[in-house]
Amino acid sequence: MVLTESAEEEALEGSTTGRVEEVRSDSAAEEGGTVVIRQGCVSSFCPGEMAGIKALISLSFGGAIGLMFLMLGCALPVYDKYWPLFLLFFYILSPIPYCISRRVVDDTDSASNACKELAIFLTTGIVISAFGLPIVFARAEVIAWGACALVLTGNVVIFGTILGFFIVFGSNDDFSWQQW
Repeated sequence: MVLTESAEEEALEGSTTGRVEEVRSDSAAEEGGTVVIRQGCVSSFCPGEMAGIKALISLSFGGAIGLMFLMLGCALPVYDKYWPLFLLFFYILSPIPYCISRRVVDDTDSASNACKELAIFLTTGIVISAFGLPIVFARAEVIAWGACALVLTGNVVIFGTILGFFIVFGSNDDFSWQQW
């Protein structure tokens, strides 16, 4: 299909498939010359933009798997103790110091920033506490060691998901949580 600039605009407006194929041809192309074919995206579902959606879906899947391990450590009939649910507070609290420091601090090119380092220190303390609490519960025989293993597995998955979120969505692009 051969499109001129006005025909290309009409194809962009009236396209229902979301993809427009553009072929530019001149008289030399009809005589055996080259024809330039360019494919572009019309809708918001371009392959380059699908990476953000795929990352968001995989992060939500990781969070669901981590919570499943936490619930299995609590609700299986063998264990039947719900003390590990206190870890939900750690999951909620862990990103807060870093988000506050990103909001407060002007991002300069200096190698060190005291506010950001304090936020990382507090986040590290929260994460270590989240790993230590089930071990303390198991050592005090509040929960079984099998439940402790399931909860620690859930911790690894959920904190990996939180880290992945900040890696994927932490850059200064158009869709950024830094606006809040």
